[in-house]
Amino acid sequence: MKKNWLLIVGGVLLIIAALLVINSARPNLPQTIVETPSHEHSTPVASEKDRIPAHYEQAPSVKSLGPTLPPEQFFGSAREAYKVVRQIPQTIAQLPCYCHCDRGMGHKSLYSCFEDDHASHCAVCVNEALLAYRLEKQEKLTAAQIRDRIIKEYSE
Repeated sequence: MKKNWLLIVGGVLLIIAALLVINSARPNLPQTIVETPSHEHSTPVASEKDRIPAHYEQAPSVKSLGPTLPPEQFFGSAREAYKVVRQIPQTIAQLPCYCHCDRGMGHKSLYSCFEDDHASHCAVCVNEALLAYRLEKQEKLTAAQIRDRIIKEYSE
């Protein structure tokens, strides 16, 4: 009887060991669960390329915007971008950021990228801010016109 019990326990341990070996040999694939509301099944969904990132449609008050980091903390084009954002904050707040940090970081517009050091590591943020400044100061475009140009340029 004792021998049978040892055989059963040994067999169970052998099966567990085999399952662990088999499971560890499988590649670790990311598991993403996407919950889609039932009403979306019948309507076409725009591709990621067509999605316009978060931005303000109307200029928020300067007081409602958080402070940006000091440009002196950075160098090169990042420093210039942090400078121009301080000069035209309401325009920048009305622009989407095409690095799509609104999804991953909860940013509300391009302006949000300059409230921390995110923009200093992102060429998209820096280039959009510098482009917006040039379009506003040299070409005298409105924030809505600048937004349209950025959407056209970055969504293609």
